[in-house]
Amino acid sequence: MAETQSLEQFKGQARLPKFAVPKRYDLFLKPDLDACKFTGTVEITVDVVGDTRFLVLNAADLTVGNESIWFKGHGSSEKLFPTKITTVEIDELLVLLFSDVLPHGEGSLWIGFDGILNDRMKGFCRSAYKHNGENKNMAVTQFEPADARRCFPCWDEPAFKAAFKIILEVPSDHVALSNMPVTKEEVNGNVKKLFYQESPIMSTYLVAVVVGLFDFVEASTTDGINVRVYCQVGKSNQGKFALDVAVKTLDLYKEYFAVPYPLPKLDMIAIPDFAAGAMENYGLVTYRETVLLYDERHSAAANKQSVATVVGHELAHMWFGNLVTMEWWTHLWLNEGFATWVSYLAADSLFPEWKIWTQFLDDTVSGLRLDALAESHPIEVDINHANEIDEIFDAISYLKGASLIRMLQCFLGVECFQKSLASYVKRYAFSNAKTEDLWDVLEEGSGEPVKMLMNSWTKQKGYPVVHVTLRDEKLELEQSHFLASGSAGAGEWIVPITLCCGSYATTKKFLLETKLELINVSQLFDSSVTNTGEKAGFFWIKLNVDQTGFYRVKYNGELETGIKYAIENNKLSATDRFGILDDSFALCMASKQNLSSLLSLMTAYRQEPEHTVISHLISVSYKVVSMIADASPEFSDGIKQFVIRLLQHSAERLGWDPKEGESHLDAKLRGEVLSALARFGHSATLDEALKRFDAFLNDRDTSLLPPDTRYAAYVAVMRGVDKTNKYGYDSLLKIYRETDLSQQEQTRILRCLASSPDPDIVSEALNFVLSSEVRNQDAVYGIAGISREGREVAWKWLKEKWEYISKTWTGFLITRFVSNIVSPFSSDEKADEIEEFFASRVTPAISRNLKQSLERVRINANWVRSIRNEDSLAAVIKVLSQKY
Repeated sequence: MAETQSLEQFKGQARLPKFAVPKRYDLFLKPDLDACKFTGTVEITVDVVGDTRFLVLNAADLTVGNESIWFKGHGSSEKLFPTKITTVEIDELLVLLFSDVLPHGEGSLWIGFDGILNDRMKGFCRSAYKHNGENKNMAVTQFEPADARRCFPCWDEPAFKAAFKIILEVPSDHVALSNMPVTKEEVNGNVKKLFYQESPIMSTYLVAVVVGLFDFVEASTTDGINVRVYCQVGKSNQGKFALDVAVKTLDLYKEYFAVPYPLPKLDMIAIPDFAAGAMENYGLVTYRETVLLYDERHSAAANKQSVATVVGHELAHMWFGNLVTMEWWTHLWLNEGFATWVSYLAADSLFPEWKIWTQFLDDTVSGLRLDALAESHPIEVDINHANEIDEIFDAISYLKGASLIRMLQCFLGVECFQKSLASYVKRYAFSNAKTEDLWDVLEEGSGEPVKMLMNSWTKQKGYPVVHVTLRDEKLELEQSHFLASGSAGAGEWIVPITLCCGSYATTKKFLLETKLELINVSQLFDSSVTNTGEKAGFFWIKLNVDQTGFYRVKYNGELETGIKYAIENNKLSATDRFGILDDSFALCMASKQNLSSLLSLMTAYRQEPEHTVISHLISVSYKVVSMIADASPEFSDGIKQFVIRLLQHSAERLGWDPKEGESHLDAKLRGEVLSALARFGHSATLDEALKRFDAFLNDRDTSLLPPDTRYAAYVAVMRGVDKTNKYGYDSLLKIYRETDLSQQEQTRILRCLASSPDPDIVSEALNFVLSSEVRNQDAVYGIAGISREGREVAWKWLKEKWEYISKTWTGFLITRFVSNIVSPFSSDEKADEIEEFFASRVTPAISRNLKQSLERVRINANWVRSIRNEDSLAAVIKVLSQKY
């Protein structure tokens, strides 16, 4: 083999060759925080298992000298220097050619290198902060999915697990953290050298280093694991809530997975500049400040919940991802889907009053929305190059993944599922696994055909809509591939059906394994269920009970009438009320149901008591109002009045002021309802918001504008801003600049700056987003709330700034620029224009996202045409706007 090897065979490959595998890394790093550079050395214990004259590993953005690389066989003192060193930039490879075949068995590969502490929030990077009024840099690592190679040469794939022993040389007054505890410290004047305990074997993407000036709070789990939350000096009190959640969550997971937390400590640290929400590095979890710190003065109820669920997600990875690791990125969903699902399990245990499993439906809907696109992808997606990985960190891997786990748990049963998961973690601990390995364990534990069932969900994209029709006491169930475009899809699934009739007293479960199935209702339910005395039209059947299945349902004929009756008469759970509304909305968008029908259904929610259902009603209303404005602007005022009337009950119940002892969910909902009323132009809400905003400007500690209602007030302020009256805009920027201790408050302001109806103000706000006053990680918030009137300005701005944007942002951040600005349009002509612009600018990093965004534009265009063709809509809206 060695004689036929050549450099060319290693180029353009998805995976590294396996003739040599790493066993241990001795890594030394010396960051220079002032010059934003670093130097380092790595000695890698390599097991040569095949005949080779080459060693092929990953390296990117590093300088490696010809004299700084050598290999030494086990037990040999002779250093073998490579005869040729090649860097393949496009594939991020370091290829070393030696004159002779390398000796089999373990040897040592030594490499010296240096690099730049970059500002792109990946690899070994810098994050800026202030300490005692002075600008400082911290050094931070972010290696997932494939950026450890930007810090040190390595086998940068999850299957190449190895132990790590790390040494850092840093300023003596700085805190330096890594995955493991410090075992020895050597101080030499202004510099100290820290030696860290050797780690268990782990993948390179989980290695972590952070160097800076920090405070911390700490506590211990019941079995003595020390847990710390680190943050910028002066913010330690803001870490106490996350610390409490983390300690309790570690104890919970230890019991659930029946395996103790595997490391001697856990650090969690808030980073000022951070591309993702958080990163599950083994023993040193890094977070955006907004999802780790909770500040009573500036944090809303939604922020508190976000901290709890994100901490739960990242700590779930200590077992699901770190201890047991996906074999390759094709199986990313094993990491992210499970961690998302388990985070809700933890939050429900710690905060049962949050009704978190009802809120989980928000995640399910996000997965359903993306997976209804023809440009979606299977949950298991082939990755043929490292530059394709970023794009699958999306709602399919995370949210569809989590929803399928919940569906499977409900199908197999809670206890069986938990025991099987624990068996899986024990079997593959400190190893790698594939999706099929999990199915095997679950089949063993349950006796059910898990692999056959789940392959239909993970190996093909999309999901079904189940059409339900009642004919002569027979229930007809027919599945078809649901696409938001309304087109016919080709998929077919094994669907876990749950079904109740007239009440939840008896629920039936079965698998729909064919395209069409007829079921005798009287055989499923006895006559006491089917003959409940309900009058004609009030008989109801509910499929997908509590929305645990990842599919949609379309009720036909009298069943549609019965479902509306069941909602209006409080016969259905909150999760089912949510699901019926969302299914109807999706069917309407796909032109499989007319808008009048959806609006009629929405009237059934006018007395809705549940936070998550009202919140979703608001989301649906935003989209409906937007589409009507594009399709038939003459109906805009009427539809807004209808929605305002729908929200009046909630608005009057909640008011502007928090009530003593009120629930977390009411606090969370208040801001959402008031924000919606402000956006829809409700005059009383706008007037009250401006009064309270003025009070807040004069006194930042006023009780008139607590964190939960600030965003609503900011939205109201921006509605009145134009180029002749910029007072509100300037006032928000003043608050932004003075609020240096809370990124949550700054995020709140960024989200509304571009919501003015004046395109000139939108343009100014977008330019502010690219200024040095906005951290790169936060720029995406500034393009999230662009007004309908500002869409065209935003598109022009994106084209003008694209070269700068595409060089500055990477990963999911760059895709947000595309999707947030492109997706709201609703004409085929605009889709063509966008497609033409990107034709010469598309890269693998945005390719899939761009196609999805363009598809959304064409779906919107189809919906606009459908609305225009609906003859009865004018009369319906007139009645609804006056009656409700």
